[in-house]
This record gives sequence, C-alpha cells and structure tokens, in this order.
Amino acid sequence: MAKTQTIEVDEATAAELEARAAEAGVSVSDLLAGMIGRRSAPAQASREDLADLDRQWAAIKAGEPTVPNDQVVRWLDTWGTPDFKPWKGA
Repeated sequence: MAKTQTIEVDEATAAELEARAAEAGVSVSDLLAGMIGRRSAPAQASREDLADLDRQWAAIKAGEPTVPNDQVVRWLDTWGTPDFKPWKGA
C-alpha cells in the first residue's frame, strides 16, 4: 500500500471533494490522484485532430464567425452539472 498523508482543508472544500468523488464513484483520494495525473500528463493529439484544428483556425482567420466568449463561459459553467448539454453553437 502507498504511504498516505493527511491534508487539511476547510469544511466547504471537503464537502465539495466528497460530493464530486461520490458522483464519480471513487474515493476522495482517487479523485485527487486522477486530477493530478491528468494535469501532469502531457496532452496528446492525433494528426487528424491537429489537421482539424488547423482547418478551424484557417476558417477563423478567413473571417468565419466565432462564438462570443460569454456564451462559451456560460456553457463551460454547466460542465459536471445536470444542465450540461453538448455544444450546439450560437
């Protein structure tokens, strides 16, 4: 078994961590380990993904319309909530 360490957080943070762990069906320890693991791992993108991003950037540079930041922020705020729906654009 891995060596463990106790970390103190305020009650609100502890409650939020416990709720998120319960939603994911994992322990708080596993939730945090996963968060750290994703953050430290380098992002990987396929050639197809990079080509698609290049096409999208070229379209933006050519004057294609984009989604206003406030709409994107509102959508991102729904992530992890029951209100989340896949992006449908403006």
